[in-house]
Amino acid sequence: MNKSLLRKTKMNSASNLKARLLFVLAITFVGNSRLAAGSNQNAGRKLDEIPGFITIDCGGNEDYIDEETKIPYMSDKELIDTGIVKAVSPDSLGNLQQYAKNLRSFPNGTRNCYTLRPEQGKNNNYLIRARFVYGNYDGENQEPIFDLHLGVNEWTTVNLTEIRPFGDYYDIIHVPLTDYIDVCLVNTGHGVPFISALELRHLDNSIYQTHGRALTKIRGYDIGRNFSDFSIRYPNDTYDRSWKPVLFDWIPITTGSTIYSESSENPYNLPEVVLRTAAKTQNSSLPLSLYWSPPDSISKCYVYFHFVEIEKHEAGQQRELKIDLNGERYLTESVKLDYLKPQTIAQNEPPISGERIHFSISAAEGTKLPPILNALEIFVLKDLPNKPTAIDDVEAITDIKKLYNVTRNWQGDPCVPSEYSWDGLNCSGDNHPRIISLNLSSSNLTGEIATSFSNLKAMQSLDLSYNDLTGPLPEFLSELPNLNTLILSGNNLTGSVPEALLQKFRDGKLALSVGENPDLCPSVPCKRKKKKEVVVPIVASSIAAVLALLFIFSALVIYRRKRKGDMVTKSNIKSKNQQYSYSEVVSITNNFKTIIGGGGFGKVYLGKLKDETQVAVKLLSASSNQGYKEFRAEAQLLMIVHHKNLVSLVGYCDEGAKKALIYEYMANGNLLQHLSVTNTNVLTWNERIHIAVDAAHGLEYLHNGCKPPIIHRDLKPSNILLNEHMQAKIADFGLSRAFATENDSHVSTRPAGTLGYVDPEFQSSGNFNKKSDVYSFGIILFELITGRTAIVRGPVRNNHILDWVNPLIERGDVQNIIDPRLEGEFNSTSAWKAIEIAMSCIPSYAIQRPDMSYVLAELKECLALEMAHERTQRMATEGNLTTSNIPFKITHLKYESDIVPHSR
Repeated sequence: MNKSLLRKTKMNSASNLKARLLFVLAITFVGNSRLAAGSNQNAGRKLDEIPGFITIDCGGNEDYIDEETKIPYMSDKELIDTGIVKAVSPDSLGNLQQYAKNLRSFPNGTRNCYTLRPEQGKNNNYLIRARFVYGNYDGENQEPIFDLHLGVNEWTTVNLTEIRPFGDYYDIIHVPLTDYIDVCLVNTGHGVPFISALELRHLDNSIYQTHGRALTKIRGYDIGRNFSDFSIRYPNDTYDRSWKPVLFDWIPITTGSTIYSESSENPYNLPEVVLRTAAKTQNSSLPLSLYWSPPDSISKCYVYFHFVEIEKHEAGQQRELKIDLNGERYLTESVKLDYLKPQTIAQNEPPISGERIHFSISAAEGTKLPPILNALEIFVLKDLPNKPTAIDDVEAITDIKKLYNVTRNWQGDPCVPSEYSWDGLNCSGDNHPRIISLNLSSSNLTGEIATSFSNLKAMQSLDLSYNDLTGPLPEFLSELPNLNTLILSGNNLTGSVPEALLQKFRDGKLALSVGENPDLCPSVPCKRKKKKEVVVPIVASSIAAVLALLFIFSALVIYRRKRKGDMVTKSNIKSKNQQYSYSEVVSITNNFKTIIGGGGFGKVYLGKLKDETQVAVKLLSASSNQGYKEFRAEAQLLMIVHHKNLVSLVGYCDEGAKKALIYEYMANGNLLQHLSVTNTNVLTWNERIHIAVDAAHGLEYLHNGCKPPIIHRDLKPSNILLNEHMQAKIADFGLSRAFATENDSHVSTRPAGTLGYVDPEFQSSGNFNKKSDVYSFGIILFELITGRTAIVRGPVRNNHILDWVNPLIERGDVQNIIDPRLEGEFNSTSAWKAIEIAMSCIPSYAIQRPDMSYVLAELKECLALEMAHERTQRMATEGNLTTSNIPFKITHLKYESDIVPHSR
């Protein structure tokens, strides 16, 4: 489809499609966003003038001290290099505080992160606050909705569609297990994320127990003050908590006496001005009752009641209270209040939940003084299910990023969540993921190979090829216990290859590539000429030795060829993978009992190794069109190509005419089977997007992670296999041809590809290149979207999927494009984005198609949109939400009550 048709598609679709497509076509900005906030990391800037405080004006031009709170704010202009500084509309300025006049907007990239490094470090209690003041900064008058993440877990959804003119903020209390805290803004396709200010406050470790989770704060309420009063925060509150004034139809009371607010019995250290006010009922027979509606019925809530007796009573009289939660239980036997001495009653386990929560404070039996309440805090428990990447790996990869100034989209945690994992690396699926492969090929790296690589202990594959690395090849790389692939070609390394690395290569434990390093000796020792006078003897003796070796080698080659012809009885393949005899292959397949597929080589059989691992055995048949050269090409290629989204080679058999490849077994077959109309287990929309992302990962690695690039040449659904976890992996890429030059083209000398998936340009010119695979991928993506096959055979002529889908796209008819078997269970935003991505892959001319790296980045955003939609739907279903996705409605009580008082 041409560009005019694409524009027409957008105009004919829903009214908000234009915004969606603009988001789809946004180019991801790559940059470093790690923020080191702390006096020890920002020499020359006095950032921590208040102990335990980090206060950042996001988008601010300079450091300053806030006139009202006296808190020093620091600008983030030297602390983050993503995002754009914007000013709020002049019409919105009003009485805005300084931090709210500017903001930092993030139009590029799905995830943008600040990294806070408090001086106190890990295992300490922190209050973290993010502030947002929209102020119509973009002139759109449309507040965005986006996600806020705390590290690797979702914190909340920032919904700014119902906020007050002065903006809003979100609090969370958290005890990190690392010395840093990532705060990330995630674009969910509903507007551009932004932030006005970011704050961190160190709390006493004895208060607000999080039990390994986090507490999201709804608000702190200062009972007994008028609505018109300002909220109380620093410097009155040493922790800079915000206390909102509340005055119900109770009787307000106050005192001018000094409260013992800093006593050891008051670790919560409430401000004296908050404790000096309270409210009570008319008499001891009336309780203080409040009703509150949580964000949903399954939210687990904690309540903190703050008391101090501020009325002086006659001798022998003491106020004694009982606190009831939801009519289920009393928090304590009773609470006795001493004059002017603060006391906090914290709710113990278990938390409370329900559609409506009832708090009741009553006078204890036999007492005559009515109940009182000075302050109240309500929290919702936030589970943190995702575990971050192992800290050693995080520190190592962060050092590598800083040392080489890596300009990829490396933000937040390297591995978690998986949909936002860093480009160029793959991670294990452990509880604390480890980095198992790193591809920094063609990344403009300069200098020596950093020792930080030695700290990536779980590393299996490292590709640093085609950079400008200099200096010696370090021996510490041989000490990485799991490293099986090391690619260093195309650099300027010097010296000799360490003996330890060579030995691992000889033992078949390491696939090593060190070519195109002009000054690197591939042997040990690497003797260099030192004196001019010894040049001639050394050269002469070297020539003689080389000639002798060449003569011996040539004689051996001629002898072996005469003896064996073109067939060999012993394998020429040096592999880290295990070699099997033909008799072992017979045993593994139980005498070739179960056929599970077939291909150009011949039949594929189900097998089982001695350790009960299931495998797929591809046997080279005598009638196969492919011969020994193709077999050897596939085996040698698979030995050095490793990626989580490529089918792995377990071993091979190379015994005379008997040849076989042994692959990992993919329990869920291939994609063609799952898209078949006969398949009753229809793939969900979420599964389809995950499969597309997986396949794009694999193809992008073949194109850009391998040097020279590898072209699949026959990409189709039957070559996309699915394991037991429905993870997609590309198969049968071993017979594809690698580029011999860097001109990114290859003229095919024999037919390749499958009808319906073949690039139109290849059909006319015979030119096969990376963009040919991109076209095939676009057709597969349309099959995932529509549920239709690439070619529908008819009685007169065959119909191609593009002939069917183009008119529907032109009309903007997404409902009839998406596979009807989904029965409407898909998100239209992510659906349109998937269609746009597929369309970008299938222009007739290869030059108009994007690189797979762009396709992969766009599909990741498509997946993020779908997951955000599912999360929103789940919240709405579980909590019966009807208005807002925001976890806690932030309102001023004089307009609308969060807590409703009730007197009986």
